[in-house]
Amino acid sequence: MSIGTILGFVAGIGLFIGAVLTETDDFSVFISASSATMVVGGSLAASFISYEMRYVILALKGIPKVIGSPVISRNLLKSEVGRVIRWGYAVQKSGLPAIEGDAAKLKKTDPFLSFGIEMVVSGYSGQEIRDILTTTIESSFGRNMVPAKICGKIGGLCPAFGMVGTLVGLVIMLGNLSNPDALGPSLSIALITTLYGVLFAQLLFTPVSEKMTQREQIVRFRNYLVAEGLVLLAEKKPPRYIQDRMNSFLDPAIHFNIDKDKQ
Repeated sequence: MSIGTILGFVAGIGLFIGAVLTETDDFSVFISASSATMVVGGSLAASFISYEMRYVILALKGIPKVIGSPVISRNLLKSEVGRVIRWGYAVQKSGLPAIEGDAAKLKKTDPFLSFGIEMVVSGYSGQEIRDILTTTIESSFGRNMVPAKICGKIGGLCPAFGMVGTLVGLVIMLGNLSNPDALGPSLSIALITTLYGVLFAQLLFTPVSEKMTQREQIVRFRNYLVAEGLVLLAEKKPPRYIQDRMNSFLDPAIHFNIDKDKQ
């Protein structure tokens, strides 16, 4: 679980509720199904118009996933360096076929890495591997970024549809100027819809978009790190050179050290 994500969301909602309760005991005035429907429904409708349906559905399915832990951690990046160094020793001792078995083992759990190892074993040059894996990384990143962009788009639409709700409420209010009892509820709907638009945008869709983007960028970084290691394997560089080259991608605090971190 991503504790920071959960705490941030709970704290945001809690601060809003706490601020309201300090000013009024009647919290029910802030609850409006019609306002929520106007904001969320309108934003989703515009999204389905803007994007293909399957991409919007993927984006909505991805929202709960931000609660989960990130796939790539700092320690995992360090262990990737160690794994490639281990392969470097194997190649140094027995040649490229020594790592062929790892490609088969990784085919289901890590297709990208498996694909890269297969190219190394097949005898591709380092530059050929770099070119192919760069294309693979960037095309995969572009595809995976679509849900994040859609969530960001929905976040941008929510305040707009909040303003639509405000205009609807004002029109109703102006149409009932002769009936003072109807002015209060009409103005309430107008203001609450704007409030919902801001809350949905700033506490849900926009933060989710940013979290999705950050995680995809980390995955892309990890893939570039691994790709560099595979290029060095193809060029049959010594393990210590592989260590120093791959460590140059990382924060010094998590540098792999052959002499201390042997696996």
